Amino acid sequence: MVFSQPTFLFAFLPLVLGLHLLAPRWARNGFLLLASLLFYAWGEGGLVGLLMGSAVLNYLVGRRIVRAGEESAGGSRRRWTAFGIGANLGLLVLFKYAGWLTGGALAFDLPLGISFFTFQAISFLVDIERRDAEPPRSLGDFALYLALFPQLVAGPIVRYRDLAAQIRERAVTSEAFGEGVRRFVFGLAKKVLIADTLAGPADAVFALGPEALGPAIAWLGVAAYTLQIYFDFSGYSDMAIGIGLMLGFRLPENFLHPYASRSITEFWRRWHISLSSWFRDYLYIPLGGSRRGPARTYLNLWIVFLFCGLWHGAAWTFVLWGAYHGLLLVVERLGAGAALRRAPGGLAVAVTVLLVAGGWVLFRAADVTAALDLYAALAGRAGALAQPLALHANAHVWTAMAAGALLSLPVYPALESRLVARGIHPAARAAGAVATLALLVLTIVGISGQTHSPFLYFRF
Repeated sequence: MVFSQPTFLFAFLPLVLGLHLLAPRWARNGFLLLASLLFYAWGEGGLVGLLMGSAVLNYLVGRRIVRAGEESAGGSRRRWTAFGIGANLGLLVLFKYAGWLTGGALAFDLPLGISFFTFQAISFLVDIERRDAEPPRSLGDFALYLALFPQLVAGPIVRYRDLAAQIRERAVTSEAFGEGVRRFVFGLAKKVLIADTLAGPADAVFALGPEALGPAIAWLGVAAYTLQIYFDFSGYSDMAIGIGLMLGFRLPENFLHPYASRSITEFWRRWHISLSSWFRDYLYIPLGGSRRGPARTYLNLWIVFLFCGLWHGAAWTFVLWGAYHGLLLVVERLGAGAALRRAPGGLAVAVTVLLVAGGWVLFRAADVTAALDLYAALAGRAGALAQPLALHANAHVWTAMAAGALLSLPVYPALESRLVARGIHPAARAAGAVATLALLVLTIVGISGQTHSPFLYFRF
């Protein structure tokens, strides 16, 4: 089931929200767990057993970590933590990387969201071992944390310590519910009206062979994908956060206008924040962070982003994408970052977006050869049958690109902060509600006229 599908929008979500509001407080967690498992089983069938098996395993290991701390020295806690991390990574490797590592001899269907709920489970075990989080009251509470349907299949990656108190006790207020509706509608519009519109030219260009590529069509495809992946993924995060608010949860922000960044370092503080902070806290800092001198810092950065690339997918293109971003961060530490900070803001942003877009070529290309062909076209090489722009870019596409470019910048938050500073008149609030309703209607019309387009991060 996908957030932008009519089944979810007009059946599952309204039913879950209504029953959650009507349920007594003591029954809400159990109801949400059942709803989340139904949501997962809708698309994954029997693989829901893997999710529940992961919940049981990590809950029991977490209990052993706590008990080991009460009975003995820290060594036993660390051994149980290492066992739990190894078990989680073993499942991830088996389902996600076995086919790649064995050349296809051993391959399994990739369960939706396995990369996300595996990282959540690992963070739970480490936080319990570090005593940064209290153990859950029950298996049901922990299973709800791991399976909570708004963010189950594509994040944000939520730490147990950030959700534990909300699982134990939360309230659904009219103000938060209204904020959640607005956030959900805005995210749905980003997905349907911008990301799905740009998916057409992006998919078409990345599927072309070198003979059909030319500079103009190559730049169109890269620009379309650069905007598509942002509005697709941030749209999902907005919807997840919005549904969370309607259920009484406050999930962490995952995007803060990353294409307004003035450096790659700043980009990774704004893009997929829950993932980059996870790697910082559970890999970069344990490796030594920046505490062991410049050379070790650069190596640690590179290792982290190699793993970040691998986390996204079992392919050499993802490994190279991670290595590319790790190299960019090292180059910034060596002095390029200071130069960008001294440059005019618009120039620094343009350079950063160009570098990020160059990386998206590796991220999206079917293989390394296809990526090299596209790079050659971006640099000016034109094939004998290079296709014209008009074949893939109509007025609808150009409008979506223009809207995407504008909304990638913090224009709306700046306008909203000005209105808040001046004191929003009730009429302005009513106008906002009408605008949200109009956007929802426009989005529903868009859904009815498009074929189903899954979220890009579902395959990770």
